[in-house]
Amino acid sequence: MKLTLGFSPCPNDTFIFDALVNKKIKTGGFEFDVVLEDVETLNQWALQGKLDITKLSFPAFFQSSDTYTLLSSGSALGKGAGPLLISKKNIQFSSEEIQQSTIAIPGINTTANLLLSFAFPDANKKQPMVFSEIENAVLSGKTGLGVIIHENRFTYQEKGLHKVIDLGEYWEQKMKAPIPLGAIAIKRSFERSIAEKINSLIKESLEYAFSNYPFITDYVKKHSQEMSEDVMRRHIDLYVNNFSLDLGIDGKQAIETLKQVYEQMSMKNLPAS
Repeated sequence: MKLTLGFSPCPNDTFIFDALVNKKIKTGGFEFDVVLEDVETLNQWALQGKLDITKLSFPAFFQSSDTYTLLSSGSALGKGAGPLLISKKNIQFSSEEIQQSTIAIPGINTTANLLLSFAFPDANKKQPMVFSEIENAVLSGKTGLGVIIHENRFTYQEKGLHKVIDLGEYWEQKMKAPIPLGAIAIKRSFERSIAEKINSLIKESLEYAFSNYPFITDYVKKHSQEMSEDVMRRHIDLYVNNFSLDLGIDGKQAIETLKQVYEQMSMKNLPAS
């Protein structure tokens, strides 16, 4: 059986899926047509129901839950792993200044955007762009501020940029819960037995990767491009953890908490009738 599978080229995803897509484990007759894309592209595709199995941000999953069901393995949740709001200026910003600034975001449907809105509900001057372009947008003055994710958490200071606020830390302090960042979901149209098998394969693939860690495979390196192995490992250490093996009760409760916040914020943004 052949299934389409989409995830990002970032080290956390290639680390998780390497053994599965490169047949380092037995796949039980499943074949995968793999597509590596930026997370917001995957979010848009999920809203269209394009792929059989996909990585996507949790706000995108909430919007597409009629089409997709969440798998217990492969997700990105954690503490101290949230997006950062950054600036070219090393100054203390007031909430009013942040809300009036143009802010680069890595996509409307990302958890990063949701956490920005959670911290600053009136920040409406948002400019979506590919996450890897955000640092340069702030450096060039194209935007006043930027919300960074992924490996940019480890590189922004080297470029002379400064942290305004850790949006993940703000979430954790207010909600006392881990941050649900990215989900792995499969189409509801597949039989439950197929979803369970895919979930088991993803978990086995990650267990295989953990058993060989901190070795970085060529597959992870190839898609990380200019990243050093140290940054790759820091990336994996930050975003891949026990929640990635299995969401468990705490992970599912954190997702439910984020969903409630998402729904409350969506209701506030509905146009008046």
